[in-house]
Amino acid sequence: MTTRRRAREVALQVLYEEDVNPLRELTVADQFVAKRMLNNKPLIAFAQQILSGVREHRDELDEILTKHAANWSIKRMTTIDRNILRMSSYEMLYGEVPGRVSINEAIELAKRYGNRNSGQFVNGILDRVLREHEANEKDKEKAAVTG
Repeated sequence: MTTRRRAREVALQVLYEEDVNPLRELTVADQFVAKRMLNNKPLIAFAQQILSGVREHRDELDEILTKHAANWSIKRMTTIDRNILRMSSYEMLYGEVPGRVSINEAIELAKRYGNRNSGQFVNGILDRVLREHEANEKDKEKAAVTG
């Protein structure tokens, strides 16, 4: 299985590892991604884009997720759920993946790697993130037209 979903799975594995072991060498992560993606350059690039984007925007993503996770702090979330949420939020806010596609992919990852409630938990938070993002984009468009 060498698909974008598989690239997301590999990125999730790396992000999980980095959460548990923050001192891990990034070169080891790069080698892991290349090996798992069977040296498929477009998929390696996609996984690397997710990884670098989440790393770069982690604090902002965590702030957004905390805002939309009623009564849940980032630290209270399971490591899997937290990193699935970060990846999908990154894709929605900064990537080129349509929001609904990103949410569906996140739900599938949560069902596969999380606990029995992870799919619903991830869906609820990401839906709120997407709705706010879409509202902000509409406001920007209105401002550009009237401004």
